[in-house]
Amino acid sequence: LSLGQLKVMAAIETCRTAALGGHVEACEDCGYHRIAFNSCRDRHCPKCQGAAAKAWLAARQADLLPVGYFHVVFTLPAEIAAIAYPNKAVIYDLLFRAASEALLTIAADPKHLGARIGITAVLHSWGSAMTHHPHVHMIVPGGGIALDGTRWVSCRPGFFLPVRVLSKLFRRLLLSKLTEAHAAGQLQFFGDHAGLSEPRAFAKFLAPL
Repeated sequence: LSLGQLKVMAAIETCRTAALGGHVEACEDCGYHRIAFNSCRDRHCPKCQGAAAKAWLAARQADLLPVGYFHVVFTLPAEIAAIAYPNKAVIYDLLFRAASEALLTIAADPKHLGARIGITAVLHSWGSAMTHHPHVHMIVPGGGIALDGTRWVSCRPGFFLPVRVLSKLFRRLLLSKLTEAHAAGQLQFFGDHAGLSEPRAFAKFLAPL
């Protein structure tokens, strides 16, 4: 486990226990008092984030349009996930940008939907097996505003956009953005991947992907 993961585990373990101290809660109406333990406030803590998650979900539900929605997932290949761990800020950002650009581009193409769509995107950095598995979940309405802004364009029933076309564009965009980030010196490499700091080695690393 990394130092960051150990800190999260320690925070969750001590959340709302005497280890974090406490405070007095009082009812303004009846005067009842009680001692309550402090929360860890870690963003990974299910106790602390429960209320925030409910509020976020309610806000997103308020944004929903009266149309059907599609669930689209974009995932980093295992090879990129391996170098993403020490480069989270950069590569997670590239994942978001490549995925959204792919969706927006294909949706705007008159050969497919021909509309400007909206996207709600959420990053998951871990998979169901609790291993590092960065992927983005996107909730997308089944249609969008026509490119001339005059009307709503609905997708075909049960079909949003062609998966193979999306996948191909996402791959090209992601690899291009990774190459640009490497050239700009934004990526760091350690251990078995230390040699990837050399441009030719990095290009060879990306080639099979």
